[in-house]
Amino acid sequence: MHSNNIHKEGYNFNKLLKFSSNLKKHTITKENGDISIDFSNNEAVYNLNKALLLSEYNIADWFIPEGYLCSPVPGRADYIHILNDLINKETEVKGLDIGVGANCIYPLLASQIFGWDMVGCDINLNSVKIAKENLLLAKTLKANIEIVHQENPSNIFTDIIKSSDYFEFTMCNPPFFNSEEDYLKASNRKNKNLNLNNNTNFSGLSNELWCNGGEALFIKRMIKESVKFKSQVNWFTSLVSNKSTLPKLEKQLLKLKAKYEIVAMDTKNKKSRILAWTFN
Repeated sequence: MHSNNIHKEGYNFNKLLKFSSNLKKHTITKENGDISIDFSNNEAVYNLNKALLLSEYNIADWFIPEGYLCSPVPGRADYIHILNDLINKETEVKGLDIGVGANCIYPLLASQIFGWDMVGCDINLNSVKIAKENLLLAKTLKANIEIVHQENPSNIFTDIIKSSDYFEFTMCNPPFFNSEEDYLKASNRKNKNLNLNNNTNFSGLSNELWCNGGEALFIKRMIKESVKFKSQVNWFTSLVSNKSTLPKLEKQLLKLKAKYEIVAMDTKNKKSRILAWTFN
């Protein structure tokens, strides 16, 4: 994890339990005596993230309804710290989160860690409404956050970035799977490895988990559309879960004469990377 990420040493459950009475019923004691939770239990993971947001970022009353994507806070904070290394901090920082989701996790963390102004957009109207509710509940935010609805799912930046806007960065956690079938197969593999019977262990809405062509095609679309807004955004960025998709994305960026960087992310349980490109 990033050296400035306060989660790099792992979870301090003794501290977290002081901030969440609901978390206690989900804790387990491992053979070595350490306290942990069952990470295959969606409710346990949800309460863990609620406790983290309250204890470390002073974000109270955060919630997401059952079935929505519950993003792990440590990995999301890592993305924010990597962006901070990348961007120009001599100007007022404003960022755009593509696919903000009901959890609104990236804008909330960006606001609390660095005081950045943020815009979050999503194609799911219910997710937009819940994200806005989370902002109303989080009364301690350090910066301005705006949540908007992307009414045309064919667009990524179009209709969201207005003619007068300038963003220091955009960020995105794109849908990974190609289809619901691929999602169910992956979920079943995970459940088999964990000896579970629940065939939908990954929480998330359809637009959060899969799209036509998966993350590879989604990011290719993003790169293609980013050219239209190259004078209004300093750095375009996206998580890339599947390393094998990178060569095609790099080829596309070179063709468009964009400068790019690939930053590795290692959150102990998962290895990923951030693809960042700029036309400046």
